[in-house]
Amino acid sequence: MKKVSLTTLMKMKQENDKIACLTAYDASFAKLFDTCGIDMILIGDSLGMVLKGEDSTLGVTVDEIAYHVKSVKNGVERALIVADMPFMSYATPEQCYANASQLMASGANMVKVEGGTWLLESVRGLIERGIPVCGHLGLTPQSVNVFGGFKVQGRNAEKAEAMLTAAIELQEAGIQLLVLECVPTSLAKLISDKLSIPVIGIGAGPDTDGQILVMHDMFGISANYMPKFSKNYLLESSDISSSVDQFIKEVKSGAFPGPEHSFE
Repeated sequence: MKKVSLTTLMKMKQENDKIACLTAYDASFAKLFDTCGIDMILIGDSLGMVLKGEDSTLGVTVDEIAYHVKSVKNGVERALIVADMPFMSYATPEQCYANASQLMASGANMVKVEGGTWLLESVRGLIERGIPVCGHLGLTPQSVNVFGGFKVQGRNAEKAEAMLTAAIELQEAGIQLLVLECVPTSLAKLISDKLSIPVIGIGAGPDTDGQILVMHDMFGISANYMPKFSKNYLLESSDISSSVDQFIKEVKSGAFPGPEHSFE
């Protein structure tokens, strides 16, 4: 199968072909997901919670992400590989450029950063230096202490407007993908419709251009808790491969996420 590129994902948005994404952290699962036809694999700082058993993503380091990027890269032929930039690894533009280059050298096709307006200079700088960027708005787990916990974001008009503005500004700065996490369905649809770039949802309802889940959540084996927006696909499948096939099928058809996995 042809390698997925950012051009591929842009065409999928234009043709209303939903994008299916999962996290992975090693070569074996990455190869399985790739063979099943997943479009994008994220090496997420979620590894701090699902692999290390910590209560947040804040303790993950750039070296840890780089290690897992190299492992995933060895299992992937088709999917686009995106690497999370961990907490405080992009606090300044200079720091951002250095750490992003390490992740790209490890095998990532793109890096992901959390935040809005304060990131615009760094985003522009990364693009100028040849590093594609995925944004992340809504519930940004690295800001969990500011939010006072893992809470839905953008539920009032003022915060919804601020999120829309930030999304537009990030696109103008050069991001080529955007992840929206734990935001009301109506707001996610508005942002997806306003942006020309693909928007990937997690707990953002069915109207984004694609969906992503943490693999441990999808298999019902997360160490700490199962978020509302997830679904245990192993409960309906005979094996792991079949569960991934079912996830991709339901994302493509629009069957997932349903109302029970979304927020109003």
